Amino acid sequence: MRTRTLLPALLVTALATGGPALATTPTAAGIVDVSTAAQLKSALAAATPGDTIRLADGTYTGNFKATVPGTAAARITLTGSSAAVLKAGGGYGLHLNGASYWTVEGITVTGGQKGIMADAANGVVIDSVTVHDLDMEGVHFRRSSSDGILRNSRIHDTGHDGRGMGEGVYVGTAGDLSDRSDRVQILDNTIGPGVGGENIDIKEGTTGARIIGNTFDGSGLTGANYDDSWVDVKGNDVLVEGNRGSRTTDNGYETHTQQSGWGCGTVFRDNVSDLTGATGDKQLAFNITNHGKSCPTTVHGSNTVTGGKGLTNIPVTP
Repeated sequence: MRTRTLLPALLVTALATGGPALATTPTAAGIVDVSTAAQLKSALAAATPGDTIRLADGTYTGNFKATVPGTAAARITLTGSSAAVLKAGGGYGLHLNGASYWTVEGITVTGGQKGIMADAANGVVIDSVTVHDLDMEGVHFRRSSSDGILRNSRIHDTGHDGRGMGEGVYVGTAGDLSDRSDRVQILDNTIGPGVGGENIDIKEGTTGARIIGNTFDGSGLTGANYDDSWVDVKGNDVLVEGNRGSRTTDNGYETHTQQSGWGCGTVFRDNVSDLTGATGDKQLAFNITNHGKSCPTTVHGSNTVTGGKGLTNIPVTP
């Protein structure tokens, strides 16, 4: 059922001086309640800025795509409880393809190749969702999906195809500097266990990511495709702050230069690392592979580590 609520219009008043009339236009907000997969697909296709799509509890089987953008002033919201489950048999569970300024909140996405994919979609907010049991990554910001936020969410049991490519959160595209998925914020999430790649992978070409307040469990790391840390930073000017991590095959956090001029400017502070059980050759909380005047990385003394072989392989900044 589709309903629209109209706010009362203000009076149209002519100026006493004979000037032009001043008028306002009523604003409309659409609420769309859905309870079947067919209704959800129709609602996604028909959404307009300001709409809210509300999912009843239940399982929605299929692949779901949104292509209509909202606006910064009139976002489109897809909302439901964790018992509203999008279940894909392959492909993407939820694809925000050009769907800028969407908010996705509360729901669960499972099955399929990838969970929630944002392509060329700016200002996407993903809040309090659960994403699990996928062949590849959980949440991916791609094709210059800038200013996205993933917060208060849980991602676990990804990478079931066994290739070591099931990252929890993936920002950008490997080897593609034209993918400017900049300023993505990854805040207060729980990632792992069972994530078959890095918990977070920040790719070259992206700038300004913020990774703050998350809890990482690296028990799903396999060592395939170099997935031997919770977070791998290959983009520039990334802040990694106030996270807690446990269980890894080797290191906690790493930086790499995959393309010249990238993987630089990362700041690590106030992170708590538990490397107990790590078996790799370095076993560092912060393994920095590209440090120097032309490519600075800062590891603050406020970071702590237990287990392993040490905090970092570069000088520590107070």
